[in-house]
This record gives sequence, C-alpha cells and structure tokens, in this order.
Amino acid sequence: MHIPSGASQTVEILSFRDALQAAPKEPYDETKWLYVPPFYDEYRYILGTRGSNPLICIGINPSTARPGDLDNTLKSVERIAHSSGFDSFIMFNVYPQRSTDPNAMDQTFNAELHAENLAAFRYVLSLYARDQRPAVWAAWGTLIEKRPYLIPAVLDLVALGEEFGAEWLTFGRRSKAGHPHHPLYLRADSTPEPFDVRAYCAALSERL
Repeated sequence: MHIPSGASQTVEILSFRDALQAAPKEPYDETKWLYVPPFYDEYRYILGTRGSNPLICIGINPSTARPGDLDNTLKSVERIAHSSGFDSFIMFNVYPQRSTDPNAMDQTFNAELHAENLAAFRYVLSLYARDQRPAVWAAWGTLIEKRPYLIPAVLDLVALGEEFGAEWLTFGRRSKAGHPHHPLYLRADSTPEPFDVRAYCAALSERL
C-alpha cells in the first residue's frame, strides 16, 4: 500500500528533466527499463520498458509498481501491449502522485507537478520516429471523475498528443459516460479499438 505522506505541495518535486538525468537509487536494468524518477518517491512520471514501438498507456495515477516489481495493473498493461504487436510499453498517468487509494490523491491541484508531467508526456511521445504515430491507450476508467482537476489535465494531454499526431486507442467496453476501460479487469484476448478522443473531450468539456 502507498498513501501519500501529505499533499504533493508539501514534498520536494524534481523537474522532469532533473528526474530523467538523476542517478538510480535502487538496482534495475537500465537497458530494459525506463523509470523516471529512477527511484521510489511520492510521485512517478514514467515506468515502462524500452523498445522501438511502445504502447503508451495512460492511467489516472501511479501506485507502487517499479522495475521488476509490477503490480497487477502493470502486468495487464505489459501483457496487452505484447499481445497487440508492440515491443514495449510505457505507463503514464493523468496525475503523477503515487497513491494506492485514489481517494488519497491531492484535494488541491498541483499545477507545478502537472506541468512537469506534461514535460514527461512530451518526452514519451518524442520517443517515436518522425514517420510513426504514437499509439496512446486511454485507460483511466471512471476514476477520471475522482477529482475535478483530472478532466482539465486529460484535455491538456490530448492537446499535446495532437502535436505528435497520436493515435488513440481503447481496450474493452467503455462506461455509460464514455470513459475508457481500466486495464486491470480486461480480458486476456482484448483487442485495440480506435478512440475518438476529440468527441470524448468535447463531452468532457461540457461538464466543466
């Protein structure tokens, strides 16, 4: 279990650039794993495997997973990525604060943390070759309704994805409100479906 020690505004936050360049504080294979920051902390920007054709999965917020010690959600993400023809996966999140219980996420939006998260997303999208469209799996589920600031945060991620021509996908049945399915309870034989993220965002915007 991981419950934040306090609001993210009360802890020291490394910028994404500094976190990307930081030295690991725990042993793992850096040639296989992409882990930013490269140690366990109150927040996590990126966790994934290295490859030339990654599936970028976006959940709500990170939990306890780390290289070589994936939680059940990340195990499902890895399985679905490989069964769908991708050689790697990258787990990203709408909000980077670690919390096993989403109810313990920040009550107040941390704009600085979000800005660094956007920098991390830009970096992830840039890992694709110029002639490739990044494959982005919307996977935040109904938890998008957990905090008011999460919807605007998603809209920012979508806008950034458009700069890179991202191809949005979902796996599994969507909720009645149109929210994409969370990875944890997906069938093993789930296949990707195109996700009209513009229409989804338009519906979200009406709720702001």
